[in-house]
Amino acid sequence: MKSRKYFIISCLSVLVFLGVWYLCTKVLGLVEPTSLPDPVSVVQTFFYKFTNKAPDGATLMQHMYSSLRIALYGYFLSIVIGVPLGILMAWYKPVDMLARPVFDFVKAIPGLAWAPMMIVLLGIGLTSKAVTVFISGMIPCVLNAYAGIKQTREVHLWVARTFGASRWQMLFRVAIPTALPYIMTGVRVSLGACWMTIVAAEMVASSSGLGYMIQQCRGIYRPDIIIVGMVMIGFLGSLLNALLGVIERMVVKGRNYDQ
Repeated sequence: MKSRKYFIISCLSVLVFLGVWYLCTKVLGLVEPTSLPDPVSVVQTFFYKFTNKAPDGATLMQHMYSSLRIALYGYFLSIVIGVPLGILMAWYKPVDMLARPVFDFVKAIPGLAWAPMMIVLLGIGLTSKAVTVFISGMIPCVLNAYAGIKQTREVHLWVARTFGASRWQMLFRVAIPTALPYIMTGVRVSLGACWMTIVAAEMVASSSGLGYMIQQCRGIYRPDIIIVGMVMIGFLGSLLNALLGVIERMVVKGRNYDQ
């Protein structure tokens, strides 16, 4: 019942927003079309870009595929490396002492700041942007995995030790299951960081992608295509987050998701 009510309120808020937008642009003419087109024009541009490459050299689907491919490459790499690294840093003191100085240095640098250096080293292809995305996404994975392992209660470890569990068994049967909510939170935060970074990196140097499309159309004063790109960025980000929420419900048991 609550979810249905929330859905209705959400739909109404979107309709009110579109109505005010249409009223201010198309009816009252408070804003010039060259600065902010009306929503009907944006919808028409949306369907146009699905099959036409003009004016930026690629269709909307091609830009979406380019952005998603690079973002997901970097994202999965950040999970595969970041989560185990955070767990090992929290569980083994020598690993923490070895990795922490480098990690603290990398953590202090915004992910997008790595883009120019990666472009110089690797060019403007897939690899440079994927590495930039990986660095941005790895940080929340490490931080949350580390915090999750550290919050494991000593009494749980004591019970496992009493029953003869080895340190390795305590890690996989006690600490990691307890830390799963933290780990999944880091994975979700990492997704947002990766998606934001790839769009920004495409604006810096790229030949395709939603960020590239927005940047190109900014230079030729096509706000309708810019808005289409922004809407698709928001839609794809929300879709990926929703899919990750489904996975989280399957992995993490006992959490209340209705709040």
